[in-house]
Amino acid sequence: MSNNNRLDVHVRDATLADAEFIVACNARLGEETEDKTLDARVLAAGVRRGLGRPELCRYFIAEVNGQRAATTMVTYELTDWRDGVIWWLQSVYVLPELRRRGVFRALYRHVDSVARSSGEARALRLYVRSDNARAIRTYTSLGMGPTGYEVLEDTWRAGA
Repeated sequence: MSNNNRLDVHVRDATLADAEFIVACNARLGEETEDKTLDARVLAAGVRRGLGRPELCRYFIAEVNGQRAATTMVTYELTDWRDGVIWWLQSVYVLPELRRRGVFRALYRHVDSVARSSGEARALRLYVRSDNARAIRTYTSLGMGPTGYEVLEDTWRAGA
């Protein structure tokens, strides 16, 4: 991927050595998208839990010139209707100075390829704030579209 604006991007699985980067990205994501300051201790514990529990989730890192540029996490949902697994993209974050330069596109395509080759994945989904028009345009340009479902939640933990 290279022209004047696009970058050469390498995507890989995250390791424990990436934890600090993932925590920092998630903290910035909370601030930028929801104007929330996340509890750093809880966030760090959650990232470490995720990195240590591959049955719960999988983190990916996009690198540009050997430097971390973006991250996302995939979680899994069993779909008995489709006898498979839905992969949920979560915590998508690209460093601001590298946005609109193909980093997320490379990250998404990599995750999509890994999901398709797994033999179990039936869909790749994410949720996005309805007022985040730029992100919605990005996701739809990659082939994603509305599911017809609304996301509802009942939160049990204070501050979540």
